[in-house]
Amino acid sequence: MSEESSSSDFIRLKDYAHLMMSKAYAPYSKFSVGAALLTDCQKIFGGCNVENAAYPQGMCAEAGAISAMIAGGGSILKTICVISQSKKIISPCGGCRQKIREFSNQETKIYLLNIKDEVKVFSVEELLPFSFSEFDSLKKE
Repeated sequence: MSEESSSSDFIRLKDYAHLMMSKAYAPYSKFSVGAALLTDCQKIFGGCNVENAAYPQGMCAEAGAISAMIAGGGSILKTICVISQSKKIISPCGGCRQKIREFSNQETKIYLLNIKDEVKVFSVEELLPFSFSEFDSLKKE
């Protein structure tokens, strides 16, 4: 993929992640998060965090976007963009890191943004070092 198309994809994902963040249901934490991902088939899916009074029953934005991807027929996450309303760049929770890993490959890029649109880019290995992955066990050396 060219640098220009990569930049264009990032802008589309960033804008969609912002939209998803605006739709978050976070009455308890008041901490909204949005996620947008691009599949290897060039489809975009999004998710937002959805809290629940029964705390562990909530859903993270990343998990929502991945669920939408699977329901939409996607299987490989090419790029994901996650934004929070924090002034600091935050990382996905451990469970979402593993979910991202489950549907990624070595080329997957993870963009993390704060409310000021500052961004850090990670590979899957940087996001979740020493992870367990079916992709790794199926590879032949």
